[in-house]
Amino acid sequence: MAREINLVPDIKNDMIKAIKLRNLIFFICIVVAAASVATTLVFASIAGGQQAIVDSKNGTIENLTSKITDYSDLSDFLTIKDQLGNLSEISTNKKVFSRLFNVLSALIPTSGDKIEISELSLDLSLSPVAISFDAQADALTPPYIDYNVLDAFKKSMQYLRYDYGYYVDKAGTEIPAYCMIESATDGSTFYDTDKGQYAYWLITGEGCNPTYEATVEYDDEGEMIYNESEAILGYETEIYEDQTVVKVWRTPQFADWYSENPIDGAPYMDLGGTIENVAHFESSCITYSGVEDYQSSGSSSETVYQTINGITWVGTNSSCNLIDMSENDGIVISNSSNGRDSDSQLVLRFSATITLNPDIFEFSNKHVIAIGPANRYNVTDSYVQIQNMFGKRAADCQPGDTTCNQNGGN
Repeated sequence: MAREINLVPDIKNDMIKAIKLRNLIFFICIVVAAASVATTLVFASIAGGQQAIVDSKNGTIENLTSKITDYSDLSDFLTIKDQLGNLSEISTNKKVFSRLFNVLSALIPTSGDKIEISELSLDLSLSPVAISFDAQADALTPPYIDYNVLDAFKKSMQYLRYDYGYYVDKAGTEIPAYCMIESATDGSTFYDTDKGQYAYWLITGEGCNPTYEATVEYDDEGEMIYNESEAILGYETEIYEDQTVVKVWRTPQFADWYSENPIDGAPYMDLGGTIENVAHFESSCITYSGVEDYQSSGSSSETVYQTINGITWVGTNSSCNLIDMSENDGIVISNSSNGRDSDSQLVLRFSATITLNPDIFEFSNKHVIAIGPANRYNVTDSYVQIQNMFGKRAADCQPGDTTCNQNGGN
């Protein structure tokens, strides 16, 4: 039997193991060092690239800054930019002064009892808005000095209303305000004695057919492919001032729209006042309802339009008062006295201040109209209809004019 004899001392074995461990450690260190050097080189190249990019961007920024600071119209540009940013706020705060004409046509009686204005001022900075004027009252029948005219004028304040809202197509989509023609060239409102008030919709105007244009196609150049025959499909059109228009009723057509058995797709109005499948006006003030066996409540906010087949159609406007009645019933008469007009007729001179609801003049409220007593509608922003309300101030009573002087003012 062969036998192996280990002639290497134990210390020699330990030394060999230590040498192997040393060599292994050296090898690992060399690998780690190589990896570190590679990593350092990678990071250095990245940092160098980033610095080059930063330097390039800094150069671009400095170049653009130089161009901007050298731009001669910079201050004007910044002013315009600032104003554009404020357009929404400007629009919200904008007032429409011309609606004063609208208000006067409902406020001032011009037939029967007559009131003629000689001086007028309006302060839109107040809330409620204040309108002040000097005027003269004329009963038009003897005795011409009649304080009942002024008294009736004061009591009419509670019956004055206004209305606003928006026009919609038959799908119920709002039609832009600039697409609606609400008055003729002479300023008179479009009004049918049998059917009420209406406006014209420029249905083929650019941006004026919202439901159709929401589904319209565009060509390769981005231009809208507008098929006029398809755009007006389902609407009865006519020509007004050489333009294709659709008549849109502001006053609901109760007889034509209401039906106990509505036809699918046909114009329809239910007893609660909801209107469908027809272009119409959506009022923000007036609510309509059909009532069987209607009994008047005597409220000044109710207007009876017509009774058809036992159903009475009523419009209620209880929230949009033209006059702010919170103080002094909306009107203060500061003085009154007798005088003679330009035809030497006796008249009652007076000065008045009336407080108006400021919402009437808000630009954001569209299609505003004023409504006088007995549903006397105004025209839309027209001076034509109110010019007869103005006249020369009545002259003072002269000494010796017994008739004029014997009726003292208060």
